[in-house]
Amino acid sequence: MNICGFYPESINEGSGIRAVVFISGCRHYCPGCFSPKTWNFECGKPFDEAEQQRIISDIQSNPLIDGLTICGGDPFFSAPELIPFVQHFRAACPDLTVWAYSGYMFDEIMQDKAMKPLLMLCDVLIDGRFILEQKDLTLPFRGSRNQRIIDVKRSVSEGKVIELK
Repeated sequence: MNICGFYPESINEGSGIRAVVFISGCRHYCPGCFSPKTWNFECGKPFDEAEQQRIISDIQSNPLIDGLTICGGDPFFSAPELIPFVQHFRAACPDLTVWAYSGYMFDEIMQDKAMKPLLMLCDVLIDGRFILEQKDLTLPFRGSRNQRIIDVKRSVSEGKVIELK
C-alpha cells in the first residue's frame, strides 16, 4: 500500500483541524475527480510501519489536531492493509476522531467482509462517488450533492444511515 500525500493540518476534509492521509489507488474512475493521479496504486511512496509511526507521532505532537482523515484514491480498496494503521492510531490517539472518504456507499461497505472492519474503526464516512453533474462547491466536506456525511456509530447502532448535518 502506498500513500500519495499527507497534510499535517487541513480544514477541508472534516470538522476541525485534521491530519489527512491520501491512500493511493482507486478503481471508481469518477469523471471530474479532483485528483486522478491518486487512482494509481503505485503513486507516491510505501506506507510502511516507519511512515505510519512518523505520521502518528506528528499527530500526537500537535495539540491543535481534532482527528485523522483517510482519503485517496479510495482507502477502502486497501482496507485490509490499512486496518492495522487505524487501529494503531486509535490506540495512540484515543480522543481523536477518524473520518474516511469512499466512492462506495455505506451499505456496500457494510456488506463487504474486507471493507467493513475498516469502516467500524471510523467515526464518520463520506460515501458515494463524485458525480460531475452534481458538483456543488458550496457543500461542506464533499464535492457532489449525492455524497453523504454519515455518523458511522449511530448508523450501525440504529440499523439505518444517519447523516450528520
